[in-house]
Amino acid sequence: MKKLLVVLIAVILAFSVHLAFAIDVMDVLKDGAIILGGGMVVKALGPQLNDFINTITFNNNAKFDGYTKVVPIVSIGSGTHIGAAQVGGTTKSAVDQTMAVAQLEGDFQKVRARALIPIDSENPIKQFRRVQGVGVTAIIDVKL
Repeated sequence: MKKLLVVLIAVILAFSVHLAFAIDVMDVLKDGAIILGGGMVVKALGPQLNDFINTITFNNNAKFDGYTKVVPIVSIGSGTHIGAAQVGGTTKSAVDQTMAVAQLEGDFQKVRARALIPIDSENPIKQFRRVQGVGVTAIIDVKL
């Protein structure tokens, strides 16, 4: 309730100060809504997506031998994007610690690189740590 009140006050102040500033605040709120909303969808569908991926890999003799789960991918850098990835590890505790995958992007001359890092936070903009012993085993795309 307090967070909602703070957000409402911030929006009211933003509109009263300057329209351009208000647009920036709305962009931040929109990005936050994308992360939270997308994360909630991934959490809700995560177990079914995880089972689906495990079935596909098992049927193609490529089963991951360990623990898996599906978590949101949050891109950091140019804009805010949300996706989903299956992560896997050999210990349940490491997989349980993984809350999301941070996607970091960079360009070097004509090469583009994306690092997919299992992290212990659902909000990598705030703070996160890499979860050791966990890797990305699948990427989930949704056709729009």
